Amino acid sequence: MTEEHTYREAGVDIDLEARSVRALIDSLTYRRTGAFGMLGKVGHFAGMIDCGPYVLALAVDGVGTKMLVADELGDWSTVGIDCIAMNVNDLYVMNLEPVAFVDYIATDALLPEKMAQIGRGLNEGARLANMNIVGGETATLKGLVNGLDLAGTCLGVQKKEKVVTGEAIVPGDVIVGVPSSGIHSNGLTLARKVVEDCASYETRLANDRTLGQELLTPTRIYAEVLRVTEACAIHGMCHVTGGGLLNFTRLTGYGFSVTDPLAVPAIFAWLQEAGGISDVEMYRTFNMGMGYAFVAPEKSVAAIRAIIPDARVVGTVTREPGVRLKGVEIK
Repeated sequence: MTEEHTYREAGVDIDLEARSVRALIDSLTYRRTGAFGMLGKVGHFAGMIDCGPYVLALAVDGVGTKMLVADELGDWSTVGIDCIAMNVNDLYVMNLEPVAFVDYIATDALLPEKMAQIGRGLNEGARLANMNIVGGETATLKGLVNGLDLAGTCLGVQKKEKVVTGEAIVPGDVIVGVPSSGIHSNGLTLARKVVEDCASYETRLANDRTLGQELLTPTRIYAEVLRVTEACAIHGMCHVTGGGLLNFTRLTGYGFSVTDPLAVPAIFAWLQEAGGISDVEMYRTFNMGMGYAFVAPEKSVAAIRAIIPDARVVGTVTREPGVRLKGVEIK
């Protein structure tokens, strides 16, 4: 067994990040006066603006160090999908429909073919989410940036009464997990560390796919969510990104008990075994095969599965706060 790898030792301290983000949020005290004020509070998956009968919402995210894997393999064809997915999935969580997107590329040097591949991925992501890319910005920042960083901001809209915030969640609600397409675009700092220490991007798994192919599989876009919320009662939703199961704590003060997790894809099983990583560390870093989840009354399960057949119940909401996996607290 290799020495245990952790996200912190790889370079990302989730606890420090949470404290740092809280320090930033605590400084954001100004609120606009007059029309088009802010709804809700900073810290949910998207920020909302009051537009009368409608809500406008903004989400921002990027591809992160997955770009370094793309650079290593010379394949940037899917990272644009990741950039779109990480943003629109954060809007779907609140039942917001993504309508417009702007990208931001910061790089030390421009390569036309690299930009073309990124553009094709962005275009495909926009198609999957039925959304316009209305503009963007490219900045050459030699000396400040090493490589290329791809991020974007997404605009969503919804009728005010249809927004889902998690306030309706009650103990006894079920958690309905939806499979991920793989590692998505989170935890790549730890994943890269394990691959580089223990194997190579050309190493093949039992499914005959290389580690590089697995790590570059684009993030699933959960566009079906908008049909689900029209079909049945949904009390809350979660996009399982960096922080893994801890993302559920953003929805409510109640707790979440995951008793029957979804099947773990081969890439996570390999990372855990090769890196000697504990279950708790895996589930607080990666999506572990569940990229999205609904929190709903049990009567809604059939309607959810009619639209998303690979979704299934993985646990329940509890009165006791915190997140537990098979009885073990994730913190």
